[in-house]
Amino acid sequence: MGLLIPLFLIALCCLVIWRAGDGFMVASEYVGRNLSEGVRGATINAIASSMPEVFTSFFFLFVLNDASGFSGGIGTTAGSAIFNSMVIPAVSIIAVISMGAVKRIEISRKVLFRDGIALIIAEFIFLILISGSALDWYHGLLLMSVYVVYIIFMFASMDKKTKEALMTSTPQKDEEDDQEKVEHMESPSFFLALITLDLERIFIGKSKINDTRAWFLLVTATLSIAGVCYWLVLACEWLGEKTYEVPYLGTFNGLDIPVMFVALILASAASSFPDTIISIKDAKKGNYDDAISNALGSNIFDVCFALGFPLFVFTLINGPIVMSEDIIDLSSELRLLLLLSTVVAVVIFTAGKYMGRGKAFLLLGIYVFFVIYIVGRGAGSEWAQSIADGLVSMVHFFNIN
Repeated sequence: MGLLIPLFLIALCCLVIWRAGDGFMVASEYVGRNLSEGVRGATINAIASSMPEVFTSFFFLFVLNDASGFSGGIGTTAGSAIFNSMVIPAVSIIAVISMGAVKRIEISRKVLFRDGIALIIAEFIFLILISGSALDWYHGLLLMSVYVVYIIFMFASMDKKTKEALMTSTPQKDEEDDQEKVEHMESPSFFLALITLDLERIFIGKSKINDTRAWFLLVTATLSIAGVCYWLVLACEWLGEKTYEVPYLGTFNGLDIPVMFVALILASAASSFPDTIISIKDAKKGNYDDAISNALGSNIFDVCFALGFPLFVFTLINGPIVMSEDIIDLSSELRLLLLLSTVVAVVIFTAGKYMGRGKAFLLLGIYVFFVIYIVGRGAGSEWAQSIADGLVSMVHFFNIN
């Protein structure tokens, strides 16, 4: 019973994030409709699908209110980044191939190298920057600055024709170019749409989407995701505690493990649901570049902004975060593991011209090993601890901490 309550709450949060993420995706796709393929996936789609990571990291810091909360934020963003690199491209590939339309897919190597190298650079900066015994507001500001540079580079990389279309776009022209109305099922009732969190039906219905409706949908979806991420953080905190108390229900036993390990698997997977849905839909439409660049772009956003912004706000209000030696070692281990897994993923993506089932199952196998490793770390297994010691030793060898 002690584990069922937080697990049920996490599953419920996952469902709400998925439903709100659908509305967020519709609105964000309309806002970014003039961006080129690949750029839209790495920016608009990536930001839209990464809102859960932002709020989860934010609440981890402000709910736990200490270095443990920051480690939970690292766990969520790093775990989500590994999930995005391994699971999302794999399930997108398998989903498309299972439809029978193609036997393998071709991704632009330019997009893979662009986003892959940018992600490795961002994670290397993250590895060096978030180190030491104390973290302050300028660490968060520098992380956010890295993402701003990436965004500027992405827009600068668009071709001239796309830039001109983006600059000359007007609401009237957009309506003329978008004659098709958004397809909807017959609405049973506003109340049913409300309780099922069908935000698209509530704010757009059978009307044509426009800038006003899109922004209302965007803001409401954001607030919905923000609200549910608080409960996601609370459920992860309960699981990590030795004992926890639920109002009106009593006291229960948790797993008694660092909250970072809980966040690494459960919070990260729950917060990555929108990324998965968006990439699968893009892949089914044939937008393979967007499907992969959304996953990689989400990682850059997670590493730089989803952690940098909460860190910046928290330390401005409460002062520097003092990191214990255990937290430093845990975060060092995780940061290096994230960097190594990203390098492996990029090598798999760029090895050969096509991506098929073989690469997809290889990526899934790596993620399964990652999950087993994290479970082993939480359980105190010797083999997992020896790997962890090796990772920490590598960090110390290069004098990163």
